[in-house]
Amino acid sequence: MAQTRELRRRIKSVQSTRKITKTMELVATSKLKRAQDRVIAARPYAAALAEVIGDLYAPSWPSGFPLLRQPGKSGAHRRVALVVITRTAGCVERSTPT
Repeated sequence: MAQTRELRRRIKSVQSTRKITKTMELVATSKLKRAQDRVIAARPYAAALAEVIGDLYAPSWPSGFPLLRQPGKSGAHRRVALVVITRTAGCVERSTPT
């Protein structure tokens, strides 16, 4: 009798674990689908950004702008340009009406 009760309890436990695992798989699938959708939606922006960055450094530009010219072999200093792209969501301050 005790063995039957123990077996039923273990079967219930395994079924419960199976349900939890299935639910976790569904949640993970949903999150993955959302992430994939965001990546696909961002592709036009990435292409436009690549074009803008490509336009920022065209090979013909250094001849017109002295600051873009590469230093010669004797130049000890090296110039580096950084393009920083961030989102401004952290800078927005929420105001509540009083």
